[in-house]
Order: sequence, then structure tokens, then C-alpha cells
Amino acid sequence: MQESPIFSKTFDLLQWLLPATEKFPKSQRFVLAKRVQDAALNFYEAITAAGVSSHKRQHLEQADIELQRLRLYLRLSHELRFLSMGQYEHVSRMVVEIGKLLGGWQKKVLGRAA
Repeated sequence: MQESPIFSKTFDLLQWLLPATEKFPKSQRFVLAKRVQDAALNFYEAITAAGVSSHKRQHLEQADIELQRLRLYLRLSHELRFLSMGQYEHVSRMVVEIGKLLGGWQKKVLGRAA
């Protein structure tokens, strides 16, 4: 299950995102940077749990919530100029692609439940 594209794309996101948030202003590293990091890591944990759990739907719903939080925090980071336009565009493309993969997985799980 870990070979699914959503896992590798999320890992790539984390590899890019964690160092990027370390460059936030010192005053924001324990506020917004931590929220961004936590949302991304919580998302990864939720999809990992969904991959091995019999309660996939619940974990996928939590993953969706975390992805929404991540989008909000990234937008705020850009608005506050902690992420440049290029960085924001790059990370947004990554998040959109991951969101599409998550949506496909959710549809597949809901199709089984119906």
C-alpha cells in the first residue's frame, strides 16, 4: 500500500515543506510554521493509518480535514509573505495533486461501502 502515488507525493511534499518552514521568521516558527508542519505530518499519518486500517473511511476523512488545514496555513503563509509567489505556486500544485489522489481513494472506499 505504501507504494501508492499518494504516499510518495506526500513524502515529496514533506521533504520540500519542512525545510521551507524552517526559513519562516523566528517569531513564526513556533506558531504558523509549526501549524503547517503539523497539518502536513498529520495528513501523512492519516493516510498511513487508512492504508492499514479496516476503518479507512474515518482515516480518509481525517486526512481530508488535515489537507484543508494545510491549504489554509499555506495561503496564510503566502499572504504574510513567508512563502514567495513561486514557492506558493509550487506547493499549491503539490497539494492539488495530492488532493486529487485523496479524492479518488475516498470515492473508491465509498463505492465499496455503498
